[in-house]
Amino acid sequence: MNNLKNYLFTSESVSEGHPDKVCDRISDMVVDSYLGLEPQSRVACETLTTTNKVVLAGEIRGPEIKKEKLIQKVRECIKDIGYDQEGFTWKEATKIESHLHSQSADIAMGVDASGNKDEGAGDQGIMFGYACKETDVLMPAPIHYSHKILRLMAEDRKSGKLKNIEPDSKSQITIEYKDGVPANVKSVVISTQHSADVNQSKVRELVKPYIEKAIPKSLLSGLDEKEIYVNPTGNFVIGGPDGDSGLTGRKIIVDTYGGAAPHGGGAFSGKDPTKVDRSAAYASRYLAKNVVASNIADKCLIQLAYAIGVSKPLSIYVDLFDNDEEKNRHVEKLINENFDLSPRGIREMLGLNKPIYEKTAAYGHFGRDSEENGSFSWEKTDKADVFSK
Repeated sequence: MNNLKNYLFTSESVSEGHPDKVCDRISDMVVDSYLGLEPQSRVACETLTTTNKVVLAGEIRGPEIKKEKLIQKVRECIKDIGYDQEGFTWKEATKIESHLHSQSADIAMGVDASGNKDEGAGDQGIMFGYACKETDVLMPAPIHYSHKILRLMAEDRKSGKLKNIEPDSKSQITIEYKDGVPANVKSVVISTQHSADVNQSKVRELVKPYIEKAIPKSLLSGLDEKEIYVNPTGNFVIGGPDGDSGLTGRKIIVDTYGGAAPHGGGAFSGKDPTKVDRSAAYASRYLAKNVVASNIADKCLIQLAYAIGVSKPLSIYVDLFDNDEEKNRHVEKLINENFDLSPRGIREMLGLNKPIYEKTAAYGHFGRDSEENGSFSWEKTDKADVFSK
């Protein structure tokens, strides 16, 4: 894709009511619950959902939280997403089980700091960060606008402005690139769960305005009405975990760059920030975004690699997509000299030991606004001058 100038590229998003995203939300709620009480807590939580059932499993090291309290918080997540249906509800009809237990002593021993040994990475693995000038938030256009459609729909559904639309939905946008730049939207697909009171044409009528709200007019001018697909299979009344089971960590491309950049393979949700799957992916996005914000490149890809129990990254790879090897090496050198990319260094740099993760579980971990409470701190461009010098 890097060398092509003219091509079509597609990305998809899923809403907070998608079964996998319900699981991501619950797992991140568990992370926040522990970090809120003890910032050094260790959490690895997986969630499974199906018809009227939620199961939590995983490892914890931190303060005691009563099982009943966590189960009540799971119900609050489900209620906030908007599920009160026959096959999945926040009420007692949905059975919730927690099988969370203490963290393995073997993992703790390899990861913990002791004596002269700095805290090591919680696992081996590779993490990628990416940024580009296609949108004002330095994200690829197809994934950014796919998220935006669903986010706007969810806001109006929850406020009561959008009626007869239920929580489970998906979007997909295909964009035509000319000379490597987004030129126009070629097709839009939206599949959304709806009440039994509305038919196919009514659902289309309800959903279409969100395409216009989410995507700039300049990209929509050539979109053919026939290339807008709303619920192409027809009826979509049974949805959410009742229609399809959900698991934490199954939407990693939705969570990142929509396929426009590589992915290391590790999921984010349900993991505390000692897990480099999460924290180093945030750090690599932070680095890539600051490189692009410095205007030395229009896009930037960064890879970090770690070994379990080892604190420093094994490698740092930079690609500025401009065939200027000297500039790429220079950026690598600046990263090495100015950023501590050990797990502890990343957490301190980005302030990650806070209960800031539940919000990340839907509509992407990147391309969001950083907030005063520390949420999305990796989206700041406060280090651009490191690279522009």
